[in-house]
Amino acid sequence: MTAEALRAVDDLRVQMEEMGRAARGAPAVLAQTSPQSKNRALRAAAAALRDRQGEILAANDQDMAAATTKGLSPALLDRLKLTPERIDSMAKGLEDIADFPDPIGRELEAWERPNGLRITRVSVPLGVIGIIYESRPNVTADAGALCLKSGNAAILRGGSESARSSAAILACLRDGLAAADLPVAALQRPPSQDRAAVGILLGMSETVDVIIPRGGRGLIERIRNESKVPVMSHLDGLCHTYVHQDADPQMARDIVVNAKMRRTGICGATETLLVDEAIHASLLPSLLRDLVDADCEIRGDAQVVACAEAENLPVQAATAADWDTEYLAPILSVRVVKDIHAAIDHINRHGSHHTEAIITRDQRAADRFQEAVDAGIVMHNTSTQYADGGEFGMGAEIGISTGKLHARGPVGADQLTSYKYLVRGQGQVRP
Repeated sequence: MTAEALRAVDDLRVQMEEMGRAARGAPAVLAQTSPQSKNRALRAAAAALRDRQGEILAANDQDMAAATTKGLSPALLDRLKLTPERIDSMAKGLEDIADFPDPIGRELEAWERPNGLRITRVSVPLGVIGIIYESRPNVTADAGALCLKSGNAAILRGGSESARSSAAILACLRDGLAAADLPVAALQRPPSQDRAAVGILLGMSETVDVIIPRGGRGLIERIRNESKVPVMSHLDGLCHTYVHQDADPQMARDIVVNAKMRRTGICGATETLLVDEAIHASLLPSLLRDLVDADCEIRGDAQVVACAEAENLPVQAATAADWDTEYLAPILSVRVVKDIHAAIDHINRHGSHHTEAIITRDQRAADRFQEAVDAGIVMHNTSTQYADGGEFGMGAEIGISTGKLHARGPVGADQLTSYKYLVRGQGQVRP
């Protein structure tokens, strides 16, 4: 690295540290802020998103043009693209969050000890959250709103491909803070899209309490390896749909196509289909034909290849790597499994602990699947595309946590809190 480049990194570090110090004071203010003030800020931000839709779309057009020139995949372009409908959905999400009960100061549990001490556990903000994400600019709105609702400050580091869109959205959120007389330092973004900003943020343990990454495996692994701040991981979505031998055939066909093809670039899209051997001869041909008719590429095991060829359907032989691939594209791995035990074993070995689904009329089989599968979300008779905080009634989400510490599954406002114990006595001293 040249001397000039080193100086640039040093300057960026100084700016980032100043940002962290400014953010540090915001949670103390927000924790003491009335729910009405926070909700006023959220509704003002929603209004700003609608009022400034033209500016946001113009910024997004620039991002889309640059991303297309760079050769981003169709899935990533779909994640990046904003439309009037998507902007209105962001604004509606902010309004929904404003309508939720305030997550701060809730009494989670209370009890009294034999010595008369009264102990209460109450919810508090996490503090300053560093959020690192890739191409979806709507994460700026969702993450900023959820952090505000839960009394946290946030440093929002979106991907370079969405920089203009994210900046325009963040300006609306900060307008909302100002309208409610709340500190605008509660929501900030690094002053540079330089990759060095991520490394600096990961080292800001004195001012940042939690890092939440949202992106591909490469980003997550880098953050896990480098961060000096605790990490709440949102890993890739290698999701499975398993069609049990007692599945309703039409339900299975409808769900499988939706789970794969509704939006192929989201983390809740099914990437592997498992079909019970007992029904593969009767149901698999129609499943494969539905998928091919929807322009989905099939990669299958030997039984799937034989079935597809018998039906004169295009298919590729799956490789070992296919069972561990999140395509984020109209590509689906398909495997025939002996029974539910083999399906559970496959999912627990190859899944990313994100979202898994079983289709069956057998409630005992569904219960066994939901108990045994190791994932943040386990579904029965529905599409994995419902793996979304908004669909769960949270208004929005920062991501789907695939870890097991603190929060798991959709991370909404409630999941962005910690707690403290309040102990009240009447002069007791410990013997």
